[in-house]
Amino acid sequence: MVAIFAVVGVVFFILGAKARSVAAEVKALAEIEAKRLLEESRLKAEETKRRAEAEAQRADLDAKEKFLKAREAADNELARRRSELTEIEKRLLQKEETLDKKISTVERREQDSENRAQNLNKREKRLSEIEAEAEAKAEALIGEQRAKLEKIAGLTAEQAKRDLIRELENEARLEATGLVRRIEEDAVENANQKARRIISMTIQRMASEHVVENTVSVVDLPSDDMKGRIIGREGRNIRAIESATGVDIIIDDTPEAILLSSFDPIRREVARMALERLLQDGRIHPARIEEIVEKVRSELWERIRQAGEAAAYEMGIPDLHPELVKLLGRLKYRTSYGQNVLQHSLEVAWAACHIASELKADVTVAKRAGLLHDIGKAIDREQEGTHLELGRQLLKKYGETEAVIHGMECHHGDYEPRTVEAVIVNAADAVSAARPGARREILETYVKRLEKLEKMTDGVKGVERTFAIQAGRELRVIVDPKQISDDECFWLSKDLAKRIQAELQYPGQIRVTVLRETRAVEYAK
Repeated sequence: MVAIFAVVGVVFFILGAKARSVAAEVKALAEIEAKRLLEESRLKAEETKRRAEAEAQRADLDAKEKFLKAREAADNELARRRSELTEIEKRLLQKEETLDKKISTVERREQDSENRAQNLNKREKRLSEIEAEAEAKAEALIGEQRAKLEKIAGLTAEQAKRDLIRELENEARLEATGLVRRIEEDAVENANQKARRIISMTIQRMASEHVVENTVSVVDLPSDDMKGRIIGREGRNIRAIESATGVDIIIDDTPEAILLSSFDPIRREVARMALERLLQDGRIHPARIEEIVEKVRSELWERIRQAGEAAAYEMGIPDLHPELVKLLGRLKYRTSYGQNVLQHSLEVAWAACHIASELKADVTVAKRAGLLHDIGKAIDREQEGTHLELGRQLLKKYGETEAVIHGMECHHGDYEPRTVEAVIVNAADAVSAARPGARREILETYVKRLEKLEKMTDGVKGVERTFAIQAGRELRVIVDPKQISDDECFWLSKDLAKRIQAELQYPGQIRVTVLRETRAVEYAK
């Protein structure tokens, strides 16, 4: 056992010695490796330091280079600015020199002007003195010459002046007489031709209206025996009736009826009422006829006034001038294309009133202008002028406002409407006049006439659109301005008017209006 323990002890001793030697070797190796790593770290640190110093030197050099470039640029700019300032200073000096020269020139001119003004004043004074002397001498010479002339002629200056004026008057009268004679001769030579032309133009404008309107009234008789009593002995009764009323009485074979013919409906109504009174009374002779006619005429005028008042109150216009009320009542016995003008005026007033109410326009102006728009027709057979112009004169005379007058004058399109109320009255007039049955023209005929009127321009070069307006009283033709010139528009309107006259049958007259315009349209967005 002891041996075994001894062997084990020896083994352990040997193993410990080897372990100690190995540990010493490992420690030596570790120290060597640590020294190697430390040396490498030192070398790397030195390399890094060198690189950092190099980068710093490079950055410093770059900064210095940029600074030098910036400084050079600033120096260049400063030099450029200095050169510009120098140039500006030179120009200013030149301008200053120029201004000094101009100022000196102006001063010199002012001095010259003052000198001239002084010389002129001196000359004016001298001329005034010379003129005064000359006038004095001239007056003296004229006086001497006048005295010599009066002595030689044996006449004073006033007498000579009167004689000269008398001679001039005689010469002027002779020349005026010759001129008047020449004018009279020209008038005699051209009177027939001008009269025919004026009459033909008047017939062309007015004949169609007279033909279409009622011109005859019928008076029923209790028996045919009354015809003889109306004629009277040797026709004295019928002559008295015609003279008192201004109406032609036609007695023909029509049983139990006679005809009253006149273009004036009021005269015709007076004659009708007077004949009916005479037939009821039975006493028919000239004195009684004149008495009945005067009585009936006064009653009719009272009816006319009442009709005008009724129309005004119906429309709620009680402040109408009394003369306008009478003229309004006269429209009850006036027709246009078979339509009663007073009833037409009431329709226009009501239509204008409702349209203005819907459009928030001035209802009072529209209604008043609508009621009075045809007031000129009450006197257009007694005075010259269209019913538009006569109406304007009447409304202005009796104190109507400018708005009402403007609304009245625009209802046929002759004036350009400036207010909404004028457009409303125009539309209301067209509605009342053009409605079917208003003017004895059925709807089918009316529509066909308008369609045929619009087709008048079919195939005409340059026509873009055609409109029949104002119930067929006007044809508006819109043309292409690139294809038709202004002169061609004039001839186109004439050709269309001639074609309408030749191919269409229509009441009144039709105005042909050709419109040519160029429009440029753009939108700002």
